[in-house]
Amino acid sequence: MKGEICLKRQHKKETISHLMYRIVMMTIGATLAALSIELFLVPNEIIDGGVIGISLILDRILPNYAWLNFATLVILLNAPFMYFGYKQIGKTFMLSSLYSIIVLAVMERLFHHVSPFTTDSILATVFGGAILGAGVGLVIRHGGSLDGTEILGILMTKKLPFSVGEFVMFTNVFIFTWAAFVFGPKQAMYSVLTYYIAFKTIDTVIQGLDETKAVLIVSDRYEEVSDAILNRLGRGTTKLMGKGGYTDEQKEVIYAVVTRLEVTKLKSIVYEIDPNAFITIMNTQEVRGAKFKSAIH
Repeated sequence: MKGEICLKRQHKKETISHLMYRIVMMTIGATLAALSIELFLVPNEIIDGGVIGISLILDRILPNYAWLNFATLVILLNAPFMYFGYKQIGKTFMLSSLYSIIVLAVMERLFHHVSPFTTDSILATVFGGAILGAGVGLVIRHGGSLDGTEILGILMTKKLPFSVGEFVMFTNVFIFTWAAFVFGPKQAMYSVLTYYIAFKTIDTVIQGLDETKAVLIVSDRYEEVSDAILNRLGRGTTKLMGKGGYTDEQKEVIYAVVTRLEVTKLKSIVYEIDPNAFITIMNTQEVRGAKFKSAIH
């Protein structure tokens, strides 16, 4: 009975308000991606990686039928990945991705006859990559995807000795090499830069703009250090049990999460109390918790 209660809690149904919020954000994200593709990338013969890149290349080289365009291709090429995404990740992911891809296709058609923002390849690379990354990042952050390459990577890496990141990288090397033959080497190099800018922007959107650091502190005066961090920096700490590898001596390790701007002050506090303290500072992907957020703002 207890297990059943826990299972029900884990599968708590999404509220209508949260679902509507996700739909709005995914719509905005897919629209930004379409805007980048049609008003920055396509007019300058620049592509992105993954399924979007393949769709743009095929749109260029295939016969010019009215029904065979980027919008159709991006839906058709992503369709099998959505099926596997449903099997591997779940129905919510599949439906969210399918909705986002359809919005991308529809908005791309609407932007198709709009004049490009710029015909300067460098400007198109920088701004097109940033806008595309922001759009894709918004879709991913709210539970969907515009590109099935990573889903394919998850499936293939179960049978091949590569990580998902390595598989995606190899796939994109092939795509950009192909682009060099279709659009020319120069445009292929712009495409690589666009992909890099978009990739970094996606990380920023998914992780948020509040860069945080996780800190581990080993000190013989851990009580004083912990109290000082709480009282002078306003950050809570967690005490972890550790053991010295050389001395086999029990030690308490202090764990804390601070913002990037607080790192210098934290180090100053710690070394003021214990000049021999050992500090490790690590980047964090994301921090959740009302107490931490309220302390920032």
